[in-house]
Amino acid sequence: MSGEGFPVKIVVLLLVTMLGLAAGVLTYQVRDRNQRTEVASLLARGDPARAPEIFRRYGCTGCHTIPGIAGANGKVGGPLVDIRQRVYLAGVANNDAEALVHWIVAPSAFDAKTAMPDTGISEAEARDLAAYLYGQ
Repeated sequence: MSGEGFPVKIVVLLLVTMLGLAAGVLTYQVRDRNQRTEVASLLARGDPARAPEIFRRYGCTGCHTIPGIAGANGKVGGPLVDIRQRVYLAGVANNDAEALVHWIVAPSAFDAKTAMPDTGISEAEARDLAAYLYGQ
């Protein structure tokens, strides 16, 4: 041994350990995301896979920033980030799946002065959006 730097075995061991840790973290994140999506789908009784198209069709992306939706960077309405962690929806309703669905379908029923329009979205479509938002 010349004493110049780490022996190759130690470097290889460190690299393998780091790769193993990275794989473990990635696996945890994927499982956590899948579990959140599954629970959100059950709570909202909707299909989050349909949400991106629904967000676009009703113009939600023009007013809101929506995680995971390309081009959804609107600044008119609040960002739809971490919805599941909020205590209240729009500052007026307790945060639960039924209230979120009702808010999406008929926001003016909660607040007549809200800037959010009644879009004509169906309850089933609103459930898909709620499942998506709670799964994020």
